[in-house]
Amino acid sequence: MSYHSPLLSRHGAVEASAQDAGVAAHYGDPIREQRALAGVRGARAVVDHSYRGVITVSGQDRLSWLNTLSSQALTDLAPGTATETLFLTVQGRIDFAAHVVDDGATTWLTTEASQAEGLLDWLNKMKFALRVDIADVGDAWSVLASTQRVPALDGHVVWEDPWPNIAVGGYAYSSIEEEAHPGKERPWFEYLVPSADLEGTIRTLEADGWGLAGTMASEALRIAAWRARPGLETDEKSIPHELDMIRTAVHLSKGCYKGQETIARVHNLGHPPRRLVFLQLDGSEHTLPAHGSEVLLGERTVGRVTSTEQHYEMGPIALAVIKRSVDPSEVLTVHDGDEHYAAAQETIVATDAGAVVGRQTGFLRSPR
Repeated sequence: MSYHSPLLSRHGAVEASAQDAGVAAHYGDPIREQRALAGVRGARAVVDHSYRGVITVSGQDRLSWLNTLSSQALTDLAPGTATETLFLTVQGRIDFAAHVVDDGATTWLTTEASQAEGLLDWLNKMKFALRVDIADVGDAWSVLASTQRVPALDGHVVWEDPWPNIAVGGYAYSSIEEEAHPGKERPWFEYLVPSADLEGTIRTLEADGWGLAGTMASEALRIAAWRARPGLETDEKSIPHELDMIRTAVHLSKGCYKGQETIARVHNLGHPPRRLVFLQLDGSEHTLPAHGSEVLLGERTVGRVTSTEQHYEMGPIALAVIKRSVDPSEVLTVHDGDEHYAAAQETIVATDAGAVVGRQTGFLRSPR
């Protein structure tokens, strides 16, 4: 049965589609909502991300067990410290991605709704005889997100996005200085609140001056922050290097895990075959290209659009995954049916990114 947030009963609510289905795309004024979510002129807003899957892992072995299965170093994760991790195929491709925070007794994983069931099933198959208990608690807990800390939700489990900081053991595949990264303009907090009290929580926040924004607002800010999203920027061939996800989701010097050989080989000896790019789109069409639209250099297809949205300052923007060899100075064209959009590139993943380019906070070569 598909999810349907109780907040969709709000006046003016228009349901989102695709990965955000079940919550509101907006509540009648997406640009105003986006400005509030961005904190313009002191505004404050939260966005309903209750579509997200929520999985808990408890038991004495929970962190060391998750450490052996995933790309991030989790064994010594301190209570309240937020991180993210990837569960990879043997070939190093992204199977599942999760936001991770531990409260001292339970590890909380939140995922895209489309990945939750698959990740839950896979984790259960990997339990063996270890002291771990895995539970799907998505019906009981909902995610509310904001670019600002929400004092009224102090005491709730909260995941603070590590992006775009280079985590310990991580590595930047972009050439931009860390302090100049546009992700610095988008702090991100995801609070877990009881689903039964979701509407009551929103009423309490509104009484304290907080607004309610839809996913059109959160998506525009995410794209502007160069933040890849599993299921949109990823496909069956995606490896973390292409999306600059080594920065926050992979620890290059931890012990072995599935896919680690590919991660190390591409990082130390080669370059990712594709790269994530930010596109400034021609706004004269007054429309946005669809997910999957072709990105062309002249007559040659060089990639696909992965996310698009209207930004309150920049206008129409997009993320795309394109061939690594495309010259960053080239103006590209996005084709969506009969619509054509000129697209100026901003480099996210550098064309020569790999072992010789980037900045890291950890051990360069993965252990053998």
